[in-house]
Amino acid sequence: MTEDILTRLQSGDVIVADGAMGTMLQAAGLPPGTPPEGWLLDNPDAVRNVHRAYVEAGAELILTCTFGGTRTRLERSGLAGRVAEINRRAVEIAREAAGRGTYVAGDIGPLGEFLAPLGAITYEKAVTIFAEQSAALAEAGVDVLYIETMSDLNEVRAAVEGARQSGADLPIFATLSFDTHGRTNMGVRPERAAEALLALGVDAFGANCGATLEMTAGAVAKMHEAAPQAPLIAKPNAGKPRMVGGEVVYDATPEDMAEYARRFVALGARVVGACCGSTPAHIAAIAKAVKG
Repeated sequence: MTEDILTRLQSGDVIVADGAMGTMLQAAGLPPGTPPEGWLLDNPDAVRNVHRAYVEAGAELILTCTFGGTRTRLERSGLAGRVAEINRRAVEIAREAAGRGTYVAGDIGPLGEFLAPLGAITYEKAVTIFAEQSAALAEAGVDVLYIETMSDLNEVRAAVEGARQSGADLPIFATLSFDTHGRTNMGVRPERAAEALLALGVDAFGANCGATLEMTAGAVAKMHEAAPQAPLIAKPNAGKPRMVGGEVVYDATPEDMAEYARRFVALGARVVGACCGSTPAHIAAIAKAVKG
C-alpha cells in the first residue's frame, strides 16, 4: 500500500469497502449458530476466499472476520482464552487475501450485552474488553480499527477508548446501525451520533447494517447535515431481509446498491461498501458506480 488510509480519506477519494462475511461463510459451509471467529481457525481457506472475492470485485478495504472477537462474545463458545490467537489469525488471513493493494480493517463489533445500568458490564470493564481485542488486532498489523454495528453511544465511547488504549495510534472508524424508525435500537438519532463521534475524534464515522437502504441513507444524510466536513462511512445491508422457503433472502440487487452508493457519495460518504446479505457482485457494482 503506497499511502496510508488517512491520506486517502483526506484526499477526498472514495474507498470501496467489502460486503458481508457471515452470510458468505454460511454459503461456504459455516454451520448455523457457529461463530465464524472460532470456525476460521480450522477453516482459514473459506474465510480467505471470501476476502479474496471482495478484493477481486474491487474492494480496497476489507474487514477482518472478528466482529465477535471480544472476550465477551467468544466466551459463549468456550473461546475466551483465545482472544489474541483468533484476532491475530484473522488478520493474517485477511492480509494473505489483500496483497499489497488493499487496506485491512480490524473489525470490532458490539459486546452483545447491555452496559450498566441496563446490564452487568460496567463502562470500565467494557473499555478493558475492547482494549484487549484492539491490542491483538493492532499487534497483528491492521491499518485501521473499525468499530461497527453499534447502537449505544456509551458502548461506542468504550470501544473508542479501548481502541486508543491499544497503544498503536491507529486510525479509528466507527459506525452505528439505524434500524428503528431512523434511530438505533437504543434510540440514538444520527445527528446526535455525529456530534458524539466528532467529539470523540474518530477519523471517519457513519452507518452500517440498518433495517432498510432508505433508513441508512436517511441516517447518512442527517450525519452529513450535522458534520458536513466529516468523511462518512456507508455500509448498508443488501435491502430488507425476508423469509423465502425457510431461508433469509435480501432483496436489493447489485444495481440497487450501486444507485445508493452514488447517493451516499453525494452525501459525503468516503468509505462505501455493504453489509448483511451482500455479495462480491454487489461490491463490483458499487465499485463501478463510485469509481466511474
